Amino acid sequence: MNRVSPGRFAGKVVVVTGAAQGIGHAVASRVAAEGADTILVDRAELVHEAAAALAAGSSAAGTGTAGGTAVGVTADLESYDGASGAIMEALQLRGRIDVLINNVGGTIWAKPFEHYEPDEISREIQRSLFPTLWACRAVLPHMISRRGGVIVNVASVATRGVNRVPYAAAKGGVKAITAALALEAAPHGIRVVATAPGGTEAPPRKVARGPQPDTDREKAWYQQIVDQTIGSSLLKRYGTLDEQAAPIAFLASDEASYITGSVLAVAGGDLG
Repeated sequence: MNRVSPGRFAGKVVVVTGAAQGIGHAVASRVAAEGADTILVDRAELVHEAAAALAAGSSAAGTGTAGGTAVGVTADLESYDGASGAIMEALQLRGRIDVLINNVGGTIWAKPFEHYEPDEISREIQRSLFPTLWACRAVLPHMISRRGGVIVNVASVATRGVNRVPYAAAKGGVKAITAALALEAAPHGIRVVATAPGGTEAPPRKVARGPQPDTDREKAWYQQIVDQTIGSSLLKRYGTLDEQAAPIAFLASDEASYITGSVLAVAGGDLG
Protein backbone atom coordinates (compact mmCIF):
# COMPACT_ATOMS: atom_id res chain seq x y z
CA MET A 1 0.00 0.00 0.00
CA ASN A 2 1.36 3.39 -0.95
CA ARG A 3 1.35 6.74 0.79
CA VAL A 4 -1.10 6.00 3.60
CA SER A 5 -1.87 8.68 6.19
CA PRO A 6 -1.66 6.92 9.58
CA GLY A 7 -4.42 7.91 11.94
CA ARG A 8 -6.51 9.78 9.39
CA PHE A 9 -9.54 7.59 10.17
CA ALA A 10 -8.75 6.90 13.82
CA GLY A 11 -11.98 6.65 15.81
CA LYS A 12 -14.11 6.38 12.64
CA VAL A 13 -16.39 3.50 11.70
CA VAL A 14 -16.22 3.00 7.93
CA VAL A 15 -18.45 0.62 5.95
CA VAL A 16 -17.12 -0.38 2.53
CA THR A 17 -19.41 -2.33 0.19
CA GLY A 18 -18.13 -4.60 -2.56
CA ALA A 19 -15.06 -5.02 -0.37
CA ALA A 20 -14.07 -8.63 -1.05
CA GLN A 21 -12.11 -7.81 -4.21
CA GLY A 22 -10.86 -5.04 -6.48
CA ILE A 23 -11.28 -1.35 -5.70
CA GLY A 24 -13.51 -2.05 -2.70
CA HIS A 25 -10.90 -4.24 -1.04
CA ALA A 26 -8.15 -1.70 -1.81
CA VAL A 27 -10.24 1.02 -0.15
CA ALA A 28 -11.02 -1.13 2.89
CA SER A 29 -7.33 -1.99 3.27
CA ARG A 30 -6.34 1.66 3.07
CA VAL A 31 -8.84 3.06 5.55
CA ALA A 32 -8.08 0.25 8.00
CA ALA A 33 -4.38 1.06 7.71
CA GLU A 34 -5.31 4.68 8.46
CA GLY A 35 -7.08 3.72 11.69
CA ALA A 36 -10.70 3.01 10.72
CA ASP A 37 -12.84 0.39 12.36
CA THR A 38 -13.68 -1.11 8.98
CA ILE A 39 -16.70 -3.22 8.06
CA LEU A 40 -16.29 -4.99 4.73
CA VAL A 41 -19.60 -5.87 3.06
CA ASP A 42 -19.98 -8.21 0.09
CA ARG A 43 -22.35 -10.93 -1.06
CA ALA A 44 -19.42 -13.31 -1.56
CA GLU A 45 -18.35 -15.36 1.46
CA LEU A 46 -14.84 -14.39 0.41
CA VAL A 47 -15.38 -11.14 2.32
CA HIS A 48 -14.81 -12.89 5.66
CA GLU A 49 -11.47 -14.25 4.49
CA ALA A 50 -10.52 -10.83 3.14
CA ALA A 51 -11.42 -9.11 6.41
CA ALA A 52 -9.55 -11.67 8.50
CA ALA A 53 -6.44 -11.32 6.36
CA LEU A 54 -6.65 -7.55 6.54
CA ALA A 55 -7.02 -7.58 10.33
CA ALA A 56 -4.18 -10.06 10.79
CA GLY A 57 -1.77 -8.89 8.15
CA SER A 58 -1.78 -5.10 7.93
CA SER A 59 0.58 -4.59 10.87
CA ALA A 60 2.85 -7.39 9.70
CA ALA A 61 3.01 -5.74 6.28
CA GLY A 62 4.37 -2.61 7.88
CA THR A 63 1.35 -0.37 7.35
CA GLY A 64 -0.10 -0.51 10.86
CA THR A 65 -3.78 -0.09 11.58
CA ALA A 66 -3.40 2.72 14.12
CA GLY A 67 -6.07 1.05 16.27
CA GLY A 68 -8.32 0.08 13.35
CA THR A 69 -10.09 -3.27 13.05
CA ALA A 70 -11.71 -5.17 10.20
CA VAL A 71 -14.73 -7.47 10.10
CA GLY A 72 -16.70 -8.98 7.22
CA VAL A 73 -20.47 -8.93 6.62
CA THR A 74 -22.22 -10.89 3.87
CA ALA A 75 -25.23 -9.25 2.22
CA ASP A 76 -26.86 -8.98 -1.20
CA LEU A 77 -27.24 -5.23 -1.64
CA GLU A 78 -29.34 -5.51 -4.78
CA SER A 79 -32.43 -5.55 -2.52
CA TYR A 80 -33.44 -3.08 0.17
CA ASP A 81 -33.77 -5.91 2.68
CA GLY A 82 -30.17 -6.91 2.00
CA ALA A 83 -28.88 -3.35 2.27
CA SER A 84 -30.84 -2.49 5.41
CA GLY A 85 -29.76 -5.79 6.97
CA ALA A 86 -26.10 -4.98 6.31
CA ILE A 87 -26.45 -1.51 7.82
CA MET A 88 -28.23 -2.92 10.87
CA GLU A 89 -25.50 -5.52 11.35
CA ALA A 90 -22.84 -2.83 11.09
CA LEU A 91 -24.66 -0.79 13.73
CA GLN A 92 -24.94 -3.82 15.99
CA LEU A 93 -21.21 -4.48 15.59
CA ARG A 94 -19.94 -0.93 16.11
CA GLY A 95 -22.86 1.19 17.30
CA ARG A 96 -22.53 3.83 14.61
CA ILE A 97 -21.46 4.48 11.02
CA ASP A 98 -19.35 7.54 10.24
CA VAL A 99 -18.60 6.78 6.60
CA LEU A 100 -20.34 4.63 3.98
CA ILE A 101 -18.40 3.87 0.80
CA ASN A 102 -20.63 2.37 -1.92
CA ASN A 103 -18.50 0.35 -4.28
CA VAL A 104 -20.79 -2.45 -5.51
CA GLY A 105 -21.17 -2.63 -9.27
CA GLY A 106 -19.44 -3.65 -12.45
CA THR A 107 -20.10 -4.52 -16.06
CA ILE A 108 -21.53 -8.00 -16.53
CA TRP A 109 -21.60 -8.05 -20.34
CA ALA A 110 -19.68 -6.09 -22.95
CA LYS A 111 -21.45 -5.69 -26.28
CA PRO A 112 -23.28 -3.17 -28.48
CA PHE A 113 -26.66 -2.21 -27.07
CA GLU A 114 -28.67 -3.91 -29.82
CA HIS A 115 -27.26 -7.26 -28.72
CA TYR A 116 -28.41 -6.99 -25.08
CA GLU A 117 -31.42 -9.08 -24.11
CA PRO A 118 -34.05 -7.31 -21.96
CA ASP A 119 -33.24 -9.45 -18.92
CA GLU A 120 -29.54 -8.62 -19.30
CA ILE A 121 -30.34 -4.90 -19.28
CA SER A 122 -32.35 -5.35 -16.09
CA ARG A 123 -29.54 -7.30 -14.45
CA GLU A 124 -26.96 -4.62 -15.30
CA ILE A 125 -29.15 -1.93 -13.70
CA GLN A 126 -29.87 -4.15 -10.71
CA ARG A 127 -26.15 -4.79 -10.19
CA SER A 128 -24.72 -1.30 -10.63
CA LEU A 129 -27.46 1.12 -9.54
CA PHE A 130 -29.62 -0.40 -6.82
CA PRO A 131 -26.89 -1.37 -4.32
CA THR A 132 -25.90 2.30 -4.03
CA LEU A 133 -29.51 3.52 -3.97
CA TRP A 134 -30.55 1.01 -1.30
CA ALA A 135 -27.46 1.46 0.87
CA CYS A 136 -27.85 5.25 0.85
CA ARG A 137 -31.50 4.88 1.87
CA ALA A 138 -30.63 2.40 4.60
CA VAL A 139 -27.89 4.47 6.24
CA LEU A 140 -29.49 7.90 5.90
CA PRO A 141 -31.83 7.82 8.94
CA HIS A 142 -28.91 6.84 11.17
CA MET A 143 -26.67 9.63 9.85
CA ILE A 144 -29.51 12.15 10.14
CA SER A 145 -30.07 11.16 13.75
CA ARG A 146 -26.36 11.66 14.46
CA ARG A 147 -26.28 14.98 12.58
CA GLY A 148 -23.32 13.93 10.47
CA GLY A 149 -21.67 11.41 8.22
CA VAL A 150 -20.08 10.91 4.82
CA ILE A 151 -21.31 8.88 1.86
CA VAL A 152 -18.85 8.20 -0.96
CA ASN A 153 -20.32 6.61 -4.07
CA VAL A 154 -18.28 4.97 -6.81
CA ALA A 155 -19.62 5.84 -10.27
CA SER A 156 -17.67 5.49 -13.54
CA VAL A 157 -16.47 7.47 -16.55
CA ALA A 158 -18.03 4.66 -18.60
CA THR A 159 -21.12 6.88 -18.75
CA ARG A 160 -19.40 7.92 -21.97
CA GLY A 161 -18.11 4.61 -23.26
CA VAL A 162 -18.74 1.92 -25.84
CA ASN A 163 -20.47 -1.46 -25.50
CA ARG A 164 -21.81 -0.84 -21.97
CA VAL A 165 -24.99 1.20 -22.35
CA PRO A 166 -26.94 -0.45 -19.47
CA TYR A 167 -23.92 -0.17 -17.15
CA ALA A 168 -23.47 3.45 -18.25
CA ALA A 169 -27.12 4.13 -17.42
CA ALA A 170 -26.66 2.61 -13.95
CA LYS A 171 -23.51 4.60 -13.20
CA GLY A 172 -25.14 7.76 -14.54
CA GLY A 173 -27.79 7.09 -11.92
CA VAL A 174 -25.10 6.86 -9.25
CA LYS A 175 -23.86 10.30 -10.28
CA ALA A 176 -27.44 11.63 -10.08
CA ILE A 177 -27.95 10.08 -6.63
CA THR A 178 -24.80 11.85 -5.47
CA ALA A 179 -25.86 15.27 -6.75
CA ALA A 180 -29.48 15.08 -5.56
CA LEU A 181 -28.84 13.46 -2.18
CA ALA A 182 -26.09 15.97 -1.38
CA LEU A 183 -28.73 18.73 -1.54
CA GLU A 184 -31.04 16.93 0.87
CA ALA A 185 -28.33 15.71 3.23
CA ALA A 186 -26.29 18.90 3.66
CA PRO A 187 -28.68 20.50 6.21
CA HIS A 188 -28.14 17.40 8.38
CA GLY A 189 -24.35 17.76 8.31
CA ILE A 190 -23.92 14.88 5.86
CA ARG A 191 -21.60 15.04 2.86
CA VAL A 192 -22.33 13.00 -0.29
CA VAL A 193 -19.59 12.72 -2.89
CA ALA A 194 -18.40 10.31 -5.56
CA THR A 195 -15.50 9.25 -7.70
CA ALA A 196 -15.79 8.14 -11.33
CA PRO A 197 -13.04 5.60 -11.97
CA GLY A 198 -11.69 4.84 -15.39
CA GLY A 199 -10.11 1.57 -16.49
CA THR A 200 -8.32 -0.03 -13.56
CA GLU A 201 -5.79 -2.87 -13.47
CA ALA A 202 -6.64 -5.51 -10.89
CA PRO A 203 -5.76 -9.14 -10.17
CA PRO A 204 -8.05 -11.79 -11.68
CA ARG A 205 -11.31 -11.91 -9.76
CA LYS A 206 -11.88 -14.92 -7.51
CA VAL A 207 -15.62 -14.46 -7.99
CA ALA A 208 -16.44 -13.39 -11.56
CA ARG A 209 -19.02 -10.68 -12.28
CA GLY A 210 -20.34 -12.57 -15.26
CA PRO A 211 -19.40 -14.72 -18.25
CA GLN A 212 -16.00 -14.08 -19.81
CA PRO A 213 -15.74 -13.22 -23.53
CA ASP A 214 -15.75 -16.53 -25.36
CA THR A 215 -16.30 -16.12 -29.09
CA ASP A 216 -14.09 -14.04 -31.38
CA ARG A 217 -16.92 -11.52 -31.69
CA GLU A 218 -17.26 -11.18 -27.90
CA LYS A 219 -13.50 -10.76 -27.54
CA ALA A 220 -13.53 -8.05 -30.22
CA TRP A 221 -16.33 -6.19 -28.40
CA TYR A 222 -14.35 -6.29 -25.16
CA GLN A 223 -11.20 -5.11 -26.94
CA GLN A 224 -13.17 -2.11 -28.20
CA ILE A 225 -13.78 -1.16 -24.56
CA VAL A 226 -10.07 -1.47 -23.76
CA ASP A 227 -9.05 0.57 -26.80
CA GLN A 228 -11.62 3.30 -26.10
CA THR A 229 -10.69 3.45 -22.40
CA ILE A 230 -6.99 3.94 -23.12
CA GLY A 231 -7.70 6.27 -26.02
CA SER A 232 -9.89 8.53 -23.88
CA SER A 233 -7.27 8.75 -21.12
CA LEU A 234 -4.80 11.58 -21.51
CA LEU A 235 -2.25 9.39 -19.72
CA LYS A 236 -2.94 6.53 -22.19
CA ARG A 237 -3.03 3.78 -19.58
CA TYR A 238 -5.18 2.04 -17.03
CA GLY A 239 -5.00 3.14 -13.40
CA THR A 240 -3.99 1.05 -10.42
CA LEU A 241 -6.04 -0.01 -7.42
CA ASP A 242 -4.00 2.34 -5.22
CA GLU A 243 -4.71 5.21 -7.62
CA GLN A 244 -8.45 4.57 -7.19
CA ALA A 245 -8.38 3.99 -3.43
CA ALA A 246 -6.45 7.17 -2.65
CA PRO A 247 -9.06 9.71 -3.90
CA ILE A 248 -11.90 7.69 -2.37
CA ALA A 249 -10.12 7.77 1.00
CA PHE A 250 -9.48 11.50 0.62
CA LEU A 251 -13.14 12.29 -0.12
CA ALA A 252 -14.20 10.13 2.83
CA SER A 253 -11.85 11.93 5.22
CA ASP A 254 -12.20 15.17 7.13
CA GLU A 255 -9.65 16.67 4.73
CA ALA A 256 -12.52 16.95 2.23
CA SER A 257 -14.89 18.62 4.69
CA TYR A 258 -15.84 21.41 2.25
CA ILE A 259 -16.60 19.06 -0.65
CA THR A 260 -20.10 17.71 -1.25
CA GLY A 261 -22.22 16.96 -4.30
CA SER A 262 -19.10 16.56 -6.45
CA VAL A 263 -18.08 13.66 -8.69
CA LEU A 264 -14.31 13.37 -9.12
CA ALA A 265 -13.19 11.66 -12.32
CA VAL A 266 -10.21 9.37 -11.63
CA ALA A 267 -9.39 8.25 -15.15
CA GLY A 268 -6.14 9.78 -16.31
CA GLY A 269 -7.87 12.85 -17.73
CA ASP A 270 -10.98 11.16 -19.16
CA LEU A 271 -13.92 13.10 -17.69
CA GLY A 272 -16.56 10.64 -18.87
